Amino acid sequence: MKKVLILCTGNSCRSIMAEGLINKYFPSIKAYSAGSKPSGRVNPNAKKVLIEENAWKDKYHSKTIEEVLNEAPFDLAVTVCDNAAKECPIIPGTKTIHIPFVDPDGKKYEEFVKTKEEIKDRLFSALRTHFQV
Repeated sequence: MKKVLILCTGNSCRSIMAEGLINKYFPSIKAYSAGSKPSGRVNPNAKKVLIEENAWKDKYHSKTIEEVLNEAPFDLAVTVCDNAAKECPIIPGTKTIHIPFVDPDGKKYEEFVKTKEEIKDRLFSALRTHFQV
């Protein structure tokens, strides 16, 4: 099984949504997420999007990069915000790519749905290309 680490700043919206969606739609890939400065909470609208997509798991929570490093090695790391692309450490032996998404935090629910669809389009396309799935 391939392992992917999704990184952002707060680990409350984009990276959590990406983790849940990848784990639902790619059975041969195990996704993890973390933040460079985790907020300590999952945004309620991000959780709602994942529940509606039938992709929510109660184990999803906002966490530090150090908390997920015990799952290394990762086959791929993906930064989903510009801050994470600058602040997250390089993980030896792990290819890192940057696919930014607009942060829906503080915006209406419809923006979370839009971000979810962008993740399913742009991030999923990159995963299919990278892993040939």
